[in-house]
Amino acid sequence: MAESLEASSRSSVDAIVVGGGVIGLALSWRLGLGGSTVALVDDDPGGGASRAAAGMLAPVTEAHFGEEALTALNLESARRWPAFAAEVEEASGAPVGYRTEGTLAVAFDDDDLAMLTELRAYHERLGLPGQRLRGRECRALEPLLSPRIRGGILVESDHQVDTRALMAALLIAAERAGVSSIRQRAARLDVDGGGGRAVGVTLASGETLRAPVTILAAGCWSATLAGLPPEVRPPVRPVKGQILRLRAADPAVPRLTCTVRGLRRGRSIYAVPRADGRVVVGATVEEKGWDTTVTAGAVRELLEDATEVVPALGELELAETLARLRPGTPDNGPILGASALPGLVLATGHYRNGILLTPITADAIAAVALGERLPGVAAPFSAERFVGALT
Repeated sequence: MAESLEASSRSSVDAIVVGGGVIGLALSWRLGLGGSTVALVDDDPGGGASRAAAGMLAPVTEAHFGEEALTALNLESARRWPAFAAEVEEASGAPVGYRTEGTLAVAFDDDDLAMLTELRAYHERLGLPGQRLRGRECRALEPLLSPRIRGGILVESDHQVDTRALMAALLIAAERAGVSSIRQRAARLDVDGGGGRAVGVTLASGETLRAPVTILAAGCWSATLAGLPPEVRPPVRPVKGQILRLRAADPAVPRLTCTVRGLRRGRSIYAVPRADGRVVVGATVEEKGWDTTVTAGAVRELLEDATEVVPALGELELAETLARLRPGTPDNGPILGASALPGLVLATGHYRNGILLTPITADAIAAVALGERLPGVAAPFSAERFVGALT
C-alpha cells in the first residue's frame, strides 16, 4: 500500500491504527469505507503473525473446554466470513482463497480417539455441529489419511482462507478506501499534558500524528508501545509458533481435499491445503518470549506428526519454514474496545483466532471508534476484565 499522506499533512486524521496485521488492515478499511480519514502505522503492513497463519476458520474444532464465550464470538465471526470475503474481493479485485470444503479432525491411536471423543461430547453439549466418523469413513472421505487413523469428526462448517491472498487483497482494499499507510514504527503513544486522553502517536522519525481516536492493534507488540499508562497496558505476550509450507513439484500428485486436524499421541497437528497445491503444516505452541528461531527439533516434530497422519505429505517439497509470535492473553481471548484512557481503543490479543475473528473485530472496533458500544457477543472481551491485573 502506497504511503499517501504528505509529511506536511500528517498532523491530524480521524483515526490512527497502530499495527498492520490482518486486524489492523481490516478495521482501517472498514473505517475508510465509512468516510473516516485513517492513518495505518506499521513499518511492514501485511507482515507479522498474520502472514504466517494457516487461515483456518474453525470455531468448532477450535472450541475448547471452559472457553464458551470465546466459542460464541468465534461462531459469530465465522457466520460473517462469507460476506466479508466477498466484500474484500469486490473492493480489491483480488481473490482471498476462501474455501468451504470443511475440516476433518482425526485420531491416530486409541488414546487420541478417547480425547477426541471427549471433546466431541463437549461440543454436542454446546449444540455445535459435527459428525462422528469411524476410521474407514475418515479414509473414504480423505483417501490420503493413514490406515492407522482410528476415527474422527467431520465439521463441514469449519472453513479456511488463504491468509497471504487475504492480506494482499486487504492492502489494496484499504488503499482504495483512502487509508493512508505510514510505513514507520509507532515509537510512542502521546497523551495530553494532563494525562487524561490519548491524542495520537509519535513516529520513529520523530514526526507526530494526531487523531481523536488511536486504535492499538499491534498484536503481541501492543504492550510494548512506549507512553502507554500502566493501567491500560494490555496483558498480551508473545507465544511462538513454528509452521511449515510444503508443495508438490508434480501437479499430478494427489492432494488433500479438506483441512485435516490430527491428534497423534496427544499432540495436535494440522494440514491445510491451498488451491495451488501447497499445504500449510503447523503449529508449535512455545512460551519462548521474543525468540523467532526456526529449530530443527520443531521442524522434525511437525513433519513426523504430519506424515504419520497423512503419509503422502512426506513426498512433498519442504518449501518454507517460519516462526512467528501470536499475541496471547491470560484467558486466550482478545482484548477489544475502549480502554480506560479516553481516545485509546484496543484490538489485540487474538492469539490463535486472529484470522477467524477478523470480520467481527473490524465491525466492532470500527463502531467503537465512532462512539458505539461493543456488541453483546464481544462484551466479555473488553479490557475491563483485566482491570487490577494490568502491568
